[in-house]
Amino acid sequence: MRHDKAAIVLDLARRMAASAEGLTLDEMARDLEVGRRTAERLRDAVLYLFPQAEEVSDPPTKRWRIRDGLSAFQQAPTTTELLELSKAAEGLRRQGEAGRATALETLELKIRSAMRSTALNRIAPDLEALVRAETIAVQAGPRPFEDETTLAAIRHAIMAGAAISFIYNRGSRPGERREVAPCGLMFGRANYLVAAEIGSDSPKTFRLDSVQGVQVMDRPAAPPEGFDLTAFANRSFGIYQDSVEDVELTILPIGQAVDEARVWRFHPTQTLSDNPDGSLTVRFSASGMRELAWHLFTWGEGVRIEKPERLKQAMQEALAAAQRAHPGP
Repeated sequence: MRHDKAAIVLDLARRMAASAEGLTLDEMARDLEVGRRTAERLRDAVLYLFPQAEEVSDPPTKRWRIRDGLSAFQQAPTTTELLELSKAAEGLRRQGEAGRATALETLELKIRSAMRSTALNRIAPDLEALVRAETIAVQAGPRPFEDETTLAAIRHAIMAGAAISFIYNRGSRPGERREVAPCGLMFGRANYLVAAEIGSDSPKTFRLDSVQGVQVMDRPAAPPEGFDLTAFANRSFGIYQDSVEDVELTILPIGQAVDEARVWRFHPTQTLSDNPDGSLTVRFSASGMRELAWHLFTWGEGVRIEKPERLKQAMQEALAAAQRAHPGP
């Protein structure tokens, strides 16, 4: 068996060991990005190499898992894997998210302590050299809110399917106590709770640095039926949620604007098309026109808004506000 096929078989074995309920053939094919017949051959190879693997009946299909996990030898991390874990922790700490950084640092320590000394000694010099040679560039922006007690209470409520209440110091009713069904957490330039107020089926965002006095309530509360946190996040250009608009931008052939736009992700739904004059058209659907207007400032004269009108208006209002703050002679 070739080296690359051996790596794929080991990858599948790890996935089967990491899944409590096991994997179906379709899930194996999806995760490994192969066809179903290839997934069957890879599964058979895992069953041959790992006799502890077992078949689990889950009508109308079947699942396979490795109940007792894999040995430390088979699970030894690579230098690159440990490096990326270390850098992820460093990035969170530099952004001010000490709690999440500590969780990753503790995980790294557990992984190192579980490694055999020979494996650890082998990768340690390379890992130390790479850690010194790479760093995280921290961009300007709001310092993310990090309160372990608040995050722990929200996560507990999500797992328990319980409502939470808190005082919210933003929005249309600052200082009032809200009761909500928590739907999830979004981490980014600022951290947000996504939740639907009791009696409403419309989730919205609550900035965590304005949330105080979180209490987990003794009453069940679930997200609206069919709610998908990733789909909710992808609706907006940034964080603010309002009506979704069809956006069309023309990236003008000025400087490096077109080349930069080709490798820039404005939105997960974007499409790009070339124009005869050398410009590039970017289209996507999103809400959050104010945040999008703020971002388009960074493109200077390299971008022209074609639609919607609401985005043009948001840009004009932002320009007017900047001019009022910085009056010319």
